[in-house]
Amino acid sequence: MLKRLYQKTLTLAGHRQADKWLFGVSFVESSIFPIPPDVLLVPMCLEKRERAFYYAGLCTIASVLGGLLGYVIGMFFWTTFGDPLIIFYGLENEFALFQNQFAEHGFWYVFIFGLTFFPYKVITIASGLVAMDPFLFIIASVISRGFRFYIEAGLLWKFGERIRGFVEKRLVLSVSVAVLLVAVLVFGYKIFKG
Repeated sequence: MLKRLYQKTLTLAGHRQADKWLFGVSFVESSIFPIPPDVLLVPMCLEKRERAFYYAGLCTIASVLGGLLGYVIGMFFWTTFGDPLIIFYGLENEFALFQNQFAEHGFWYVFIFGLTFFPYKVITIASGLVAMDPFLFIIASVISRGFRFYIEAGLLWKFGERIRGFVEKRLVLSVSVAVLLVAVLVFGYKIFKG
């Protein structure tokens, strides 16, 4: 089912209203949809390289707005929508791990996981559930999601089809490993010093 949904989403990149689809997928992915907007962003940036940064901007704005929907789900509709959504995606364990940490490190969780392959919807819903400061949530989301999408768009704009394989298969993983390594070093240093 997920593979079919992925293929269906991919076909939207060639749609005459692809911009709107990119915005819509970026929005819903941050709260409920399992397919990341990169599926559309990559082919659209390659098709119209001069619009790559515009597409990255669309992804960023929509992703942050969709993240706010996830925040609202966590804050006001957890028992109705949030809990079943987390169970549907089989993310109960991941969600439980982060729930207790948000009070102290919420900004960094949103920032770090907004850059990585980790399902962003888990972070947005968790942020609302623990009532993270909405201003910090928005700032962390804008920085992390913007960084992720603009890096992709910039690489595709500069190198075109030559870098497609790297962007599609390795970029998010590479950024994820680098960000998580830095996070582990920082938290390890704090624990060692403290």
